[in-house]
Parts: sequence; C-alpha cells; structure tokens
Amino acid sequence: MSVHSDPPAAKVSGKPMGFFERTLTLWVGLCIVVGVTLGHVAPGPFQAIAGLEIAQVNLPVALLIWLMIIPMLLKIDFAALGTVGRHWKGMGVTLFINWGVKPFSMALLGWLFISTLFRPWLPADQIDSYIAGLILLAAAPCTAMVFVWSNLTGGEPNFTLSQVALNDLIMVFAFAPIVGLLLGLSSITIPWDTLLISVALYIVVPVIIAQIWRRALVARGPQAVERVLKTLHPLSLGALLATLVLLFGFQGEQILAQPLIIALLAVPITIQVYFNSGLAYLLSKKLGVAHCVAGPAALIGASNFFELAVAAAISLFGFQSGAALATVVGVLIEVPVMLSVVKIVNASKGWYEGKPA
Repeated sequence: MSVHSDPPAAKVSGKPMGFFERTLTLWVGLCIVVGVTLGHVAPGPFQAIAGLEIAQVNLPVALLIWLMIIPMLLKIDFAALGTVGRHWKGMGVTLFINWGVKPFSMALLGWLFISTLFRPWLPADQIDSYIAGLILLAAAPCTAMVFVWSNLTGGEPNFTLSQVALNDLIMVFAFAPIVGLLLGLSSITIPWDTLLISVALYIVVPVIIAQIWRRALVARGPQAVERVLKTLHPLSLGALLATLVLLFGFQGEQILAQPLIIALLAVPITIQVYFNSGLAYLLSKKLGVAHCVAGPAALIGASNFFELAVAAAISLFGFQSGAALATVVGVLIEVPVMLSVVKIVNASKGWYEGKPA
C-alpha cells in the first residue's frame, strides 16, 4: 500500500504481494475450521465475548477492527487529493462504479439469488440478513488490498493513491445514506442510531486518528511511517484472523447444519466483482483512459473494504447474523477472484491499447 506520492512512497507501492496476502483464502479457510470447531466444543467463551457490549458495540471486536483499519488508513495521504485532476476520466469511472453502480448492483444480485433463486436452500429467518451483509460489503470501496492489485497490473501509483484517498473521504459521508437507502428498499429494518455509531466508530474516528498520527510521523522523516507500518502489520493481520475465528465460532452451528450456505453466498459476490471490474474497464477504454489507469480503475471498482463491512454487520445485526457471515464470505473469495481479474487485465493489455495480437 502506498504511503505518499514522493519517491519513498514509490518503494512501498512497488512491493510484491506478501505471503499472507497470497494465501489469504487458505488462512480464512483455517479460521473457518478453527472457529467452527471451538464454537461447537466450547461455546461459553464466545457467548461471554458477545456480551461485552456498550450501546450495541462489541468492545473486543471494536478493538480488533481498529487494529485492522487504522494501519490501513495510516498509509493514506489525503494530500494526494490535490492530484485528482491529473486523471479525471479514470477518477470519474471509479467514482461512478463505486458509488453509482456497485452497491445497487449488489442489492439487485442479492434479491435475485438470495431472496429468489437460492431461497429454498437457505434458512428463511436469515434471508434479509444475508442481503444486508451483501449490501454492507458493496457499499465501501477497498482501501488496502487495492494497492497490491494495482501494483500487479502496472497501475499508475499516484492515480491509485489519490483515488483511494478520495473514496475514503466520500465514504465518511456516503456510507450511511447508501446503506440506509438500500436496506430500506430491501424492506430491512434500519437501526439508524447503530448505523451512525458504526460510521463514527469505524470510519470517522479511525480516519482522524490515522491522519493525526501520520502527520506526526511524517514530521520525523520519510521513513518513519514505513517503520511504524512494518511494526503494525503483524498486529493487524492477527486482529483480522482473531475476528474471523470469533465470527465462525458464532456461526459454527449454522454452518455445520447447512454447509452449502457459504457457496451460495459466494455466487452474487463473485458475479458483482466481475461485473463491476468489467464495466469499469470497458468504460475506461471507451473514454480513452491509459491502461496504467484503467487497470487500477477496474480493480478499485470491484474490490471491497471488507473490514468495515464486517464491523458494521456485527454492530447492526450481531455476531450470529447472516449479515456477518455474508461479509466474511467476501473475505474468503477476495484473493482468488481479484487475482483472476488482475490476470484478465494484464492479458488484455494489447487488445485494450489496440495493438495486434
């Protein structure tokens, strides 16, 4: 993930995908096994953790989510917003996909597959909750892994950085209204007080903390941010895995009873990734956007800020909800599906630029 647009940042954005990122799907699979097993054998500790709440916010999970989110936001330099005009067509494409297409297409896919086609194979009392989880997953653009995907496609690092910074700024104001609108259209009761608390707790406050911390680090020298990020990285990964174990600990009985649920939830998520990335890529070609911008535009348009989605789902609907499970399925398929999009973007470069095969 990039740090800022000066030369030291270029080194960060040029890093290859790390071992954990490459094997994320396997780690999620391991968390499923561990969480389901522990939840079945020793449900007591999980119930105790679930009870540690204030104003419907689970304190242990809030701490874990902060450990995940703040290091990601620490990498974002909002000064990059001054460069958004350099690639305005690419910016327009990703903003259109992220905020005008993706949440709404996911809501439609959720209704089509979860509420209609797959309804006979899913628990009836969780249908609305699954759809809510899909909406939460699609309503926030990715802030972390997208830098890896951009790098793998030879993406323009300054475009990626400025686009992520702009999306983060928009997310502060647009996440709650979009989620509220789509949940309302899906006839799902909207706990507005909890939704607004979630936005403040998992977006606004972490952004403020990260930016204050970042400025203090930058003042110490260009390498200070990188040193802190290197220290925080294993802590952030550990928090992600711990959160997944907790979630699957609570979902264990439901998954054991109906193991098909995960595969069914993966269908609309996978379709929306290919649909939104393909639409962004084709629009970029139509508008004459350079391939080094079109690649990250497609990937930013398709990927999700699953850490925020998981946190919001837990706050709004609880650990044992279908919404929480649906957001975690997004984590499960993130790497293999996005890597396939990377391969498509790279393989089609000649076609995109109009070069003969």
